[in-house]
Amino acid sequence: MKVNSLKTDFLLHAFFLLVFSFGVHAVDNSTAQQPLLDALHNLQQGAIKEREQAIEQLSEIQSERSLPILRALLDGKLFTLKSDNQLVIGEDNHHGYDISDAVSGLELDSIARSDATKINLTNNLRVSLRKTIGQLELNAQDPAIRLAAVKAMGGDDDENALALLHKRATVEKDDNVKQAIDIVFLLKDMNSSDKALRIQAIDKLKERNSIDVVNRLNVIVEKDENGNYLETDSDVRNLAKVALVKINSRLQFYSTIETVFFGLSLGAVLVLAAIGLAITFGVMGVINMAHGELMMLGAYTTYVMQQLMPNHLGVSLFLSIPAAFVISGLAGIIIERGIIRFLYGRPLETLLATFGVSLVLQQSVRSIFSPLNRSVATPEWMSGSWQINDFLSLTWNRFYILVFCLLVFFVLLQILKHTRLGLEVRAVAQNRNMAKAMGIPTDRVDAMTFGLGSGIAGVAGVALSQITNVGPNLGQAYIVDSFMVVVFGGVGNLLGTLVAGFSLGIANKFLEPFAGAVLAKILVLIFIILFIQKRPRGLFPQKGRAADS
Repeated sequence: MKVNSLKTDFLLHAFFLLVFSFGVHAVDNSTAQQPLLDALHNLQQGAIKEREQAIEQLSEIQSERSLPILRALLDGKLFTLKSDNQLVIGEDNHHGYDISDAVSGLELDSIARSDATKINLTNNLRVSLRKTIGQLELNAQDPAIRLAAVKAMGGDDDENALALLHKRATVEKDDNVKQAIDIVFLLKDMNSSDKALRIQAIDKLKERNSIDVVNRLNVIVEKDENGNYLETDSDVRNLAKVALVKINSRLQFYSTIETVFFGLSLGAVLVLAAIGLAITFGVMGVINMAHGELMMLGAYTTYVMQQLMPNHLGVSLFLSIPAAFVISGLAGIIIERGIIRFLYGRPLETLLATFGVSLVLQQSVRSIFSPLNRSVATPEWMSGSWQINDFLSLTWNRFYILVFCLLVFFVLLQILKHTRLGLEVRAVAQNRNMAKAMGIPTDRVDAMTFGLGSGIAGVAGVALSQITNVGPNLGQAYIVDSFMVVVFGGVGNLLGTLVAGFSLGIANKFLEPFAGAVLAKILVLIFIILFIQKRPRGLFPQKGRAADS
């Protein structure tokens, strides 16, 4: 009995201790949140002066919710519910807002636009808010956020901001952030009255890759409307000119890298668009003018998948790849079995027939989805760019398309080299009559080959949906380029298609700054015509029936 009594006493004491600790925690939590609630109340109800004080309060209190609330306020995403005056953060969902509680961060039910009132700002408040957010972001855990904060505060001559940067420099561990802080103070030294300090700052800044440095140096070497230099000291001016020459040489180098990258990304799109055509044209000798519309079907498949899964953009994009392959592949098999198999050996008639098919597919899409272009959202991990430095930035969506192109090419190569279908396709491509005599069902191979090429066209449409709007005329913009790539690389040769696509993409991007987008394409076309005069079979001529015909 004593043991049971001791157990009961122990459990009662533990229970009351637990209840007491929860009560103390709740009181402490409520007390800790009170400054935050007061600041938010002033932000909601107060006049302009009180809102300015509320912004200052939010920056001073130690709350993890201060920064998200201030960001939402600056971005126009902070709202007050009309029903109960609750402060919420809203994200536009095209029908209304997906909201979360501003204080707790908990997600709430979606609302209509008319159910909330946006908290507006004046221009002065926006300036003050940007400064406040910059100060808070300066102590963020993410180095990228700290770097952005340093750059945002760099153009501010406010002594408090400079003091914060100086304090941050003493504890900063990230090299990029430390260099950015260093640039801020060196730029400040360039405005000094001390000539030696200015010369020392310019000498150090000539090694930095920064647009702010280039702009400041350009100001030093500029002339006024009377032809006089703005900088009167010739030593400082000459040193600035030397620094600009050195920086501009690096800028040109990074610009070349960027041009090559954009050329490769354009080439990736051309390869994806042409690789399916290379298979059908090389094996079957069919001029398929509906190839662009098969890409269009793949792009619309991506759009439909996204409508079915609007909250899972990344998953829907991955699922769109096999779905587009199947849909476009089946469409290709139907076209081959229904029309093209009756026209083998008559390339002009296949051209006309497939052109008619392309018109039918375009009109079908217009009837189902309307003639208007459809926008396909890009997943967050494909958005934005990789900012290597101020002089070099690579967009993520084109980088992933480049990787995706190489992956598709590799998979297709493995299919053609290591599967029975691939063996039969290569046999028919080299000698159709001999392959038929050896028992290979050439009719089935033709259908599967056309389906494979069409399916890859659909996969290309998935990639295109991430860099352009999806519309009935999407395929028309790439059909001519696809044929150019196939002919230039060598009809039916996959390696030739890869090399030709990347070569033409890079050539286009290098010509565009000098000739413009349209003239650059014309010049590339003229080059291909002249090249084909010398080498009619392209860069990598295909052996067998396709080459002989």
